[in-house]
Amino acid sequence: MPSLSQSLVAQSPRLTPRPVPLASHAITGGAILLFIALIAQVYFRTGLASWSVGIAYILYDTALLIFTGRKTWALMRDPPQPPSSVPRPRLGVIIAAHNEAGVLGITIDTLVGQSDPPDLILIADDGSSDATPEALMRLYGLAAPAVGEMSGPAPALPSLCWLRLPHGGKARALNAAIQRVDTDIVLTVDADTLLDPGALAAMRGAFAAEPALVAATGVLTPICGNSPTERLFQWFQTYEYVRNFLSRYAWMRVDSLLLISGAFAAFRREALITVGGFDPACLVEDYELIHRLHRHSVDAGLGWTVRVIGGAHARTDAPASPIAFLRQRRRWFGGFLQTQHWNRDMIGNPAFGSLGTAMMPVKTLDTLQPIYGLAAFAILIALVATGNFRLAFPILLVMIAKIVFDLAYHLWSLKLYARWTGQQAGQGTGWAVLAAIAEPFSFQLLRHAGALWGWYSFLTGRETWGRQRRTAIEGAGR
Repeated sequence: MPSLSQSLVAQSPRLTPRPVPLASHAITGGAILLFIALIAQVYFRTGLASWSVGIAYILYDTALLIFTGRKTWALMRDPPQPPSSVPRPRLGVIIAAHNEAGVLGITIDTLVGQSDPPDLILIADDGSSDATPEALMRLYGLAAPAVGEMSGPAPALPSLCWLRLPHGGKARALNAAIQRVDTDIVLTVDADTLLDPGALAAMRGAFAAEPALVAATGVLTPICGNSPTERLFQWFQTYEYVRNFLSRYAWMRVDSLLLISGAFAAFRREALITVGGFDPACLVEDYELIHRLHRHSVDAGLGWTVRVIGGAHARTDAPASPIAFLRQRRRWFGGFLQTQHWNRDMIGNPAFGSLGTAMMPVKTLDTLQPIYGLAAFAILIALVATGNFRLAFPILLVMIAKIVFDLAYHLWSLKLYARWTGQQAGQGTGWAVLAAIAEPFSFQLLRHAGALWGWYSFLTGRETWGRQRRTAIEGAGR
């Protein structure tokens, strides 16, 4: 049987590149040429047509919202109930942690307090140099094993073990851990993510009901803290997460879901090992892995599926300041560009079904979407600054029409999200209206700026994880 690293070499297009079809080059090149042509309209056209880049940006975003709305309409029906007689798969949780002494206790305790607790909880300690050993000894009686070794079960919590590793990054820690776990399902949880009591039961039930299911994400809600700035960032990100998870559901409906949140994700262990585990070279190892799972499923004709599970809910610590947010989005977008580049042979490739002919072309356009958005806003600011209100006014009318559409969609999505997940993510109609008006001129620009920084990191090779400061649950205790 090949080792995990050998399987990664065989399955990864980064290490074993695939031929790139002409359709991929045509779609990628067309997206770039379209952007150049739209920007050029500023110099060659008059009237609203000179803002073609902004019109294209708005039409593209609106088309994606319409697609999501159509595909999520199914949530208005009662969800099918999973069969009750299927075998119950064994489930193990891996917490990859580096210097997370302040949050490990509460994270572990939320796992122990599940309505259907895991069969195993494994701390994959990625070379922590903080008080992690003291915390695990004090809270659970775990003595530190030698580096590279795994402890025995905790005296008062037999399901809890500690794998102590040299510092090598999250992906390497997860890879080492999945080779020590013997459960059917492996669930990865970040040390700053707190699962709701029924989350594991929902996840385990989904895998039990669908043998072809190989990867699934739970639904996350961001938490940031209690200061005014932290509350502001939590407010904007809450609405963003609602839209994003409904979008994932929509793409799942056409067998094209790619984005699985590693903060709360479950995998069928056998499939995970078959494709080589997590790639340490990628900044978004969870996202990159799903491409390989889809790829292997198509190559071997396995019919594997990837899902988002509405009943599996968790809260995760999110950036609560502008610089922390920008750094997170830089990493996310830089990793997205990495993965898109490595898997460019899938773009427009009908062998991958709608994933190749719809999702991957959309992701190609998404690589330029933040540049479109920032360019459109910069042109509008330049028109106002130079006193060209004759043109700036109709542009503002278009933007207002877009805000009205987004507001209607947003109010509908909050109701749909609550029905799907049982979570009341919104803060009332008034707050939703305020968010719809303010976001295009604030949070959306910050998001695009982070993505632009991601482009810089990708092109220069200066891609790093960085350290995120916990603001919501650190020091919360048990």
